[in-house]
Amino acid sequence: MFSKSLSACGYFRSATSKNKFLTRLLCSDLTEKPVDNRPIRQELYFENRVVRLIFNKPKNRNVLSLEMMNALYTELHSIDQIEKLRAVILAGDGPAFCAGHDLKELIHEQGSDCHKQVFKRCSELMLLIQSMKLPVIAEVDGVAAAAGCQLISTCDIVVASEKSTFSVPGLKAGIFCSTPGIPLARNIPRKLAMDMLLTARTISAKEALQAGLVSRVVSSEQTSEEALRVAEDILKMSRSVTALGKAFFYAQIEQSNLSSVYRQGESVMCGNLKLVDAQQGIQSFVAKSKEVPSWTHSNEIHK
Repeated sequence: MFSKSLSACGYFRSATSKNKFLTRLLCSDLTEKPVDNRPIRQELYFENRVVRLIFNKPKNRNVLSLEMMNALYTELHSIDQIEKLRAVILAGDGPAFCAGHDLKELIHEQGSDCHKQVFKRCSELMLLIQSMKLPVIAEVDGVAAAAGCQLISTCDIVVASEKSTFSVPGLKAGIFCSTPGIPLARNIPRKLAMDMLLTARTISAKEALQAGLVSRVVSSEQTSEEALRVAEDILKMSRSVTALGKAFFYAQIEQSNLSSVYRQGESVMCGNLKLVDAQQGIQSFVAKSKEVPSWTHSNEIHK
């Protein structure tokens, strides 16, 4: 059962539902609630160890406006400092995960200072996601276009529904998707990336999976459950070792000197072995224990 901690309401996995999707429990207070106009909603799962951030502007297709990007940056920066948390899920309300930048902020009348601010904040957001200690999971059930495709390309794991689509169609509006192309080209073959960038081609979830842009594809009804299942698997690991591994993975993948990378990897692994959590894990494995090791989730050195 996946439970959500959020005020008096909760979510549960319906035992009777044909599609077994997350069904909302009725609140004890049935009075009408005010409309939630925040750009991002937050939900907590697994005893507040997994946070799910939901883009809350479905009428605007959850575009990455400055308001949305600032809110997401603030949320993620804060979340990464909370030691109890183990994983982050990004999801979108409505038929679009994220349709890219808010083009109203990119018109001439907004001025070059605004334009610079938009792209600077977007780059800062992408770099933050990659540098976070926590794994970031994209839960995509719909359109991921332009900067939205950039966002999912930057996430560590992507769970997509079969109906999801992916594109970088900026040329249709006279804007080449230069910054979205940065993580895109680091995830999929160059020829496919250029095909998408130059022709505004939209690819399906199946094509995205085959190309390596997404990690898993499930039915629309199962997307939330599958994202939570991924997070649940991450919960079984040491937070500190996960952070160490994520940091090295992204550091080494951009380097071309293979012998240098291996030397760095040797050093990282030897440092990893000094951690209490590493020795706990090894002892548990050798003992053939079926229980999850008693992780400290810290950088404590074994003495």
